[in-house]
Amino acid sequence: MVTSAPAMSGLDVFEELESEVRSYVRAWPAVWSRAHGASLWDEDGREYLDFFSGAGGLNYGHNPDEMIAALTRYLQSQGIIHSLDMATTAKRDFLRRFEEVVLLPRGMNYKVMFPGPTGTNAVEASLKLARKVTGRQDIVSFTNAFHGMTLGALALSGNVVKRESAGIPLEHQLTAPFDGELGEDVDTVGVLDTMLADESTSVAAVIVETVQGEGGLHTAHFSWLQRLSECCKRHDVLLIVDDIQAGCGRTGTFFSFEPAGIQPDLVCLSKSISGSGLPMSLTLIRPDLDIWSPGEHNGTFRGNNAAFVTATEALSWWADESLANEVRRKSEIIHTELASIAEEHESLRATPRGRGLLQGLHTPIDGLASGICHEAFERGLLMETSGGAASDVIKLMPPLTIEDEDLERGLAILRASVEATAP
Repeated sequence: MVTSAPAMSGLDVFEELESEVRSYVRAWPAVWSRAHGASLWDEDGREYLDFFSGAGGLNYGHNPDEMIAALTRYLQSQGIIHSLDMATTAKRDFLRRFEEVVLLPRGMNYKVMFPGPTGTNAVEASLKLARKVTGRQDIVSFTNAFHGMTLGALALSGNVVKRESAGIPLEHQLTAPFDGELGEDVDTVGVLDTMLADESTSVAAVIVETVQGEGGLHTAHFSWLQRLSECCKRHDVLLIVDDIQAGCGRTGTFFSFEPAGIQPDLVCLSKSISGSGLPMSLTLIRPDLDIWSPGEHNGTFRGNNAAFVTATEALSWWADESLANEVRRKSEIIHTELASIAEEHESLRATPRGRGLLQGLHTPIDGLASGICHEAFERGLLMETSGGAASDVIKLMPPLTIEDEDLERGLAILRASVEATAP
């Protein structure tokens, strides 16, 4: 006799059936049913402002109208969804638009690789190609870095807990100090320069985030990035910029490294490149480095045509400087408010960090950042912490397109949450 399973409602089904590895549902115990713009609604109809943006995967907010409309038209026309790396009209439209809107205006010349659906796929492809091109094995990453959860990317992580989750030794990685890691008076590029000059190393590439999204919002100065680029060239080492979270306009320019005036050898993009939250990633390759043999790196889901459609529509935001200017304006609003909170609440011992709409407050008081984020959730605002295992940074990442009224409302909730939680 077949018996039916007992009915479960609310969060019970996730507790009963989903793996213990789940995390965000623990911080935000709600069942979400609808989302638009900068807001989500739970199944009870309560609205929450979103200063999380899908960990940076929703730079244009939830269900952006133009992208959803374009996707709906494509689906209704029986457009191809899955195509591996075959040629499709949707992919052709994206490639042409990406060159027209992003690459050519910036004087950039990159081949576009579709390595798979996620950011860690883009990183793995860049590491594999760097090793193939140079014939060397080691990759330099920086303190507090995070580049993904597959083994090659995980080897580069500065988070001990995440590294240990691999269950095996992670090799062929060297760690260099990030900008400011040894104090403002120490030029950490000089430390890297000495490391690369050591004949005992066999370094293929250096990989860097200009703003360390998961590692605590440590932010590289533009002059530091310039010296880093020069150092890599001096030692014939490839420079990879992981722009997965800080890119696609999050810091105020499409690529986060643009203000430094550098052009990396390889660039990793994901998260908001599709514009709509659909899985998609890119590895941009300096043309002379594109020495792949056909099929040498592949993946079943590297041809997500639905994502190509929304990504093409998303690039309309970058046809002129309007959105970039708005991001820079809103970033000043956020910075001013964070500085004010830090000044008015000395007990936080807080310091503003970050750039663009990727900012936050660092507080060294154990558990305080998490407590403030929990209080914000109770008041209707989603924020996460950053800073690796310490989780000592309150991280603000609202949609780039957020209305001023919602931005100000969210910042008011943040202030109230601090006042309710601060010692």
